[in-house]
Parts: sequence; structure tokens; C-alpha cells
Amino acid sequence: MQQLRQEIVSWKEVENLAAHLLTQLETEFDLMMAISPSGLVPAGILASAMGLENVLTARVEFLSDVDEDKSKLFSWPNVIYFPEGENLESQNVLVVNNAWGGGRTTRAVQKKVEAAGGMPYSCVLHFNPYRNLLNCEPNYYGAITDAYVVYPWEISHGGPQRVLLENGGNW
Repeated sequence: MQQLRQEIVSWKEVENLAAHLLTQLETEFDLMMAISPSGLVPAGILASAMGLENVLTARVEFLSDVDEDKSKLFSWPNVIYFPEGENLESQNVLVVNNAWGGGRTTRAVQKKVEAAGGMPYSCVLHFNPYRNLLNCEPNYYGAITDAYVVYPWEISHGGPQRVLLENGGNW
């Protein structure tokens, strides 16, 4: 498997990306759905800047027994946690994640919001159109990249070696 170029971003770069995202948001959002764990920090930054107090979380994961071949690219993630009992009907929901690589994680949460009657809009710090597996892209993104991005909160909680191990040795 080809190694992806790695890009380590600083807290200042994250702040700049968030500021850039805020200039793009033309919709008034009723609530935010942060994808845990990767979207929690960007969602917190954005929610604070937007004055948005209603922030929910969703958790998505891929099956761990899928082989490391191309078939893994075609697997769809499971939404293992989604807020029950929340009235999402007719609500504008900003779905936030750190990055859109293949797009499946963010899109899976968007589909759950749609199924609950909400109107989801996706928002990520980084969009990688070269890895995108879907026929769509995020509504809002801070930057386009072709790299595997390592965020400052990942480095400060275990370092890049932990990130490398969790990704099967691949950036």
C-alpha cells in the first residue's frame, strides 16, 4: 500500500482553518453533530465561535475484521452511537469532523440525520478529493489536501507513533 504524504498541523493552523470555515457558513444552524472522537475538537472550536450551545455527538467505526486490501475501501462504517430521542426533524444540522478522506464516516452520520428528518450540512477542516470515494463532497471545508493530516490534539495525546499504529503503519 502506498504511503500517504504526512502533514502535521499546528494549533494556530487549526484556528485559521476554523476562522476560514466560519466565513463560509451562510446557513443558520439549529444544532451541531460532532463525530466522535475526531470531530470533537473542531466542533468545540466552531460551536464556541458560533455561539451554538446545542452540540450532539455521533460515533462511527469500521469493522475491524476487514482485510487490509481494496475491499476495505468499499466497506461502509457502522454508526455505533447516535443520539436517541432528539428531535432532528426540520433542523439544520452542522455535521463536523476533522477530515474528509474517503468521506464515508461523515456521510454515514449525514444519512442518519436525514433519516431522522434533519437537514445535514457537512463541515471538515481538511478535504482530500484524491481519496474521496463518494459522488459528493463536504459542504464546507477549511482546506484541500492530498496528505494524511496529523492534528495537534493527536500529537499531544500519544504522539505521531500512536497515530501511525492506529492506522496500520500507514500515514
